[in-house]
Amino acid sequence: MSHPSTATPLQPGSVPRKPKLICEQSGEKRVLPLSVLPFTIGRKPDKDLVIADPRVSREHARIELIGTEYWIVDLGSKHGTFVNGVKIERQKLKRNDRLEFGARDGAVVTFDPEEFEAQASGEWFKEVVELETSGASDLEKLSLFLDAVRKLNATNVLDEVLVTLLEATLRLTRADRAFVFLRDRDGRLKLTAGRDSRGHPLTEQSTISHSILNEAASGGEFLITDTSRSDEVSSRNSIVAFDLRTVICLPLCRTGFKQSSRGAPAGTPPARDVMGVLYLDSHFASRDMSAVSHDALRAIATEAAALVENASLVEAEEAARLYQQELTIAASIQQNLMAVTIPDVPFARIRAKSVACKDIGGDFYDVVRAGDCLTVIVADVCGKGISAALLASTLQGMVYSQLEANVPLAAIARSVNDFFCQKRLGEKYATIIMAQLRPDGTMEFINCGHVPPVLVCSSGVSRPRESNLPVGLIPGASYESARCELEPGDKLILLSDGVTEAANAADEFFGDDRLENAASSEDAFGKIVSEVAEFCGATPNNDDCTILELKYTGN
Repeated sequence: MSHPSTATPLQPGSVPRKPKLICEQSGEKRVLPLSVLPFTIGRKPDKDLVIADPRVSREHARIELIGTEYWIVDLGSKHGTFVNGVKIERQKLKRNDRLEFGARDGAVVTFDPEEFEAQASGEWFKEVVELETSGASDLEKLSLFLDAVRKLNATNVLDEVLVTLLEATLRLTRADRAFVFLRDRDGRLKLTAGRDSRGHPLTEQSTISHSILNEAASGGEFLITDTSRSDEVSSRNSIVAFDLRTVICLPLCRTGFKQSSRGAPAGTPPARDVMGVLYLDSHFASRDMSAVSHDALRAIATEAAALVENASLVEAEEAARLYQQELTIAASIQQNLMAVTIPDVPFARIRAKSVACKDIGGDFYDVVRAGDCLTVIVADVCGKGISAALLASTLQGMVYSQLEANVPLAAIARSVNDFFCQKRLGEKYATIIMAQLRPDGTMEFINCGHVPPVLVCSSGVSRPRESNLPVGLIPGASYESARCELEPGDKLILLSDGVTEAANAADEFFGDDRLENAASSEDAFGKIVSEVAEFCGATPNNDDCTILELKYTGN
């Protein structure tokens, strides 16, 4: 479709370019602005785009800005970087380039170099109205309109834009009616916008040919300008019953597909790539279709699809923002629930530190004084994030209430295990270690599948290995505690596996040897904390990390 050189693209606002990536993985989409360059991609948690796939290297690729051009650079990854299905080492990026990292069936990233923020919808539509008073032809107006909506990036004007799109299409084709149907969350087509040739809203769809509509939703395409001369529509009851002479029905596809010379699809897109349908019909055979190429109508469908998908992405961004806001609130609540006030006791001293690798985590520690006993707890719920945090809060409450009631440690473990198993939490379980110290130095402890504690005494460093099953795995499991005697100055260090499995840039674990060497120093707690931090450097934690030191000072 060609246009006069005098046609000036409509600009919806004058704002800077905002390049971004659209990442689709496991059925979910998210938008990542290229606000920091170079933009890094890999499996390491500190990357700008983290892809948790073993086929993706820790340092996989990066996007660079050279002059005004964006380049994707593979960083020697094991399984390669692909642009539009071709393995590359370094390549300049173009709009809608499809990027894949390590695997063709993994995350798919689309490059979008120049999205524009929309100005106020009133101002934008004022410019559209001005087109109507100009001397431009309908085809030229459509060109200008498509240039405008191509750069539009807002959800709050989607309905208005779709209506304006329908009105422009009706004027171009001289059809009687135009509709846009979009898929709902269940995949069913739902009428989103409808207009007749006089600009009146349409909500009634009973006279539409639903058989054609459904076929278009599966990727079919219909451009029939005179049904009386087409054998294809003889079995379409709605077309015959309502004397429809012109029927145009085009799928709104996420990805384009080539057409054969006859105008029928040479390759039908998968139904999952069809997000909706553009439908037009008329009681008259269209005399104007010869002046409007089929490519122009497909351009309308393509731009309508881009509008809908872009609006969905912006909506997803807003949902992600609200989710993050809720997550921040949840983190605050969890921190308040799990805030620990370390009691002042004459026979012991406690130091502790816990760092979640996400906003909220599944690790926790607690210190409870009941009667003449002081009990310390470190627990680790499997997994991370909200589900682990919920279970951690429940576990902490159960343990605290039973310690306050002077329930024995083994009985607490059995009670928690039975509760978790009865609730059928799937694969969720927890490891927990509890140590109860009396003023005379007698200590009882129970380990339920947790990292062995570190015992530091005058004879050296040891790792008590007595252990039971984690809680929440097997109904009716039995639990037993163990005992030992502490001398003044002896220390018991409890920790989560986030300490021993803390990784550095070379993917090495901190490990038991480094832990035990650090624990043998005079300031065991401070040494472990500092050495773990030094060992990891800039590499972020992959797991929650908790350390607690109980030092027996004597009466």
